[in-house]
Amino acid sequence: MARVVVLGAGVSGHTAALYLKKRLGKAHDVVVVSPNSSYNWIPSNIWVGVGKMAAKDVVFPLAPVYKKKGIGFVQAKAFALWPEGDADDDRPAVEVEYTSAERAGETEKLRYDYVVNATGPKLNFAATPGLGPDGGYTVSVCTPTHATQASSKLDQVIKAAKSGEIQKVVIGVGHGTCTCEGAAFEYTFNVDHELREAGVRDNVELTYLTNENELGDFGVGGMQFEQNGFRTTSQLWTESLYRERGVKAITGAAVTSIDEGVIHYDQLDGSHNDMKFDFAMLLPPFRGADWKAFDKAGEDITGTVFAPSGFLKVDANYTAKPYEEWSAKDWPRTYQNPTYKNVFAVGIAFAPPHQISKPRATPDGLAVAPAPPRTGMPSGTMGKIVAFSIADMILKGATEPTHSASMSEMAAACVASAGAGMRNGTAAAMTMSPVVPDWEKYPETGRNLKETFGEIGLAGHWVKRLLHTLFMYKAKVKPGWTWIPE
Repeated sequence: MARVVVLGAGVSGHTAALYLKKRLGKAHDVVVVSPNSSYNWIPSNIWVGVGKMAAKDVVFPLAPVYKKKGIGFVQAKAFALWPEGDADDDRPAVEVEYTSAERAGETEKLRYDYVVNATGPKLNFAATPGLGPDGGYTVSVCTPTHATQASSKLDQVIKAAKSGEIQKVVIGVGHGTCTCEGAAFEYTFNVDHELREAGVRDNVELTYLTNENELGDFGVGGMQFEQNGFRTTSQLWTESLYRERGVKAITGAAVTSIDEGVIHYDQLDGSHNDMKFDFAMLLPPFRGADWKAFDKAGEDITGTVFAPSGFLKVDANYTAKPYEEWSAKDWPRTYQNPTYKNVFAVGIAFAPPHQISKPRATPDGLAVAPAPPRTGMPSGTMGKIVAFSIADMILKGATEPTHSASMSEMAAACVASAGAGMRNGTAAAMTMSPVVPDWEKYPETGRNLKETFGEIGLAGHWVKRLLHTLFMYKAKVKPGWTWIPE
């Protein structure tokens, strides 16, 4: 009997665990390790952050789902990998600290035959002094709890604006190397929508603050579209939306620190700036979970297994080279660690070989470089193909991964809410193929123009709401869940 341990129960880890169990059946063990007792459909945290949904609408308990499917569940945080085993046992292990009330603080080594790291990111609020809701001066929508707090503070802004006070609202990213600009984009326009619904938009100065070199970059280097026979760019498409909604945009910015009511940031032109605010939702940069790795003798091999960012190394080309030499071929296909073949990493947990957007820096050397997004459709796809490969290794004796899915080949669709409402809501729907531009295959634009496009309208909101229902249904493993694509 083989044992597969999946670390993390987000989109990637949850998907991997479900497909592993479906393929392996009762003859083999699948165990999920997560510090959280609940699953969170993160894309809908945006709506929690403006009061359109409650936290309970975007979460559900994991244990009953896993019990129903015969998957083991350990509520704990993984903190050390022993890929060669240890002095007491030759079997590889992951060391965890329990977070459940019954065993909080206890540690244990869980032995495995295969391990899938899907721990996602550490929300690195500490990278910017004053950033974040815990000890800082800004709010967040990264978790249901954070989003609930953001909604409450937004209500205070609306109340103040109704009394005639001019409110300064800033939304964006809180560090020069942040990712997930799409989430900041979504929240900006949901807040704009709520302010208009409340009749106070004229009393609010709304600013979007981003590390993108230009609007519409989204950490993927931007896109080109063909619409009605005309060629346009995501930059022009996005800029028009900001102008229409009266949102001021500040690009090429790296937030350096935050004091109460004041954001300090540098820009690519070398300027040092201060901006006052009454309400600020700034996303944190991501880094890998606080991991260590040890060989059998107990020597630290963290640098062999993990990149300096804390993300796990996989079958990517990590050779340092100039931006002009970066290639779509650098990106991983199987998500297998090159040193330990029974170790995989999926979703945000794998170390990307480089950014997708061109990295830049201020004259003082401060990085203004959006990190590559690895969420949503790509995360689910990675989890699925790794599950299939591991199942083939166990059931068929395959010596190498049998399935692949490179971000330089896969397409991704993003439906970004721009205001919730079945009659007056709207959303921006974007599809790109591939996620990582392939300039050899598509020398003109880096992407397939037939499969890369953007639209905005009420229908997009209906799609976004439908996707929430479908993916919550799929995550709960309801009948027919496999028919819903990742």
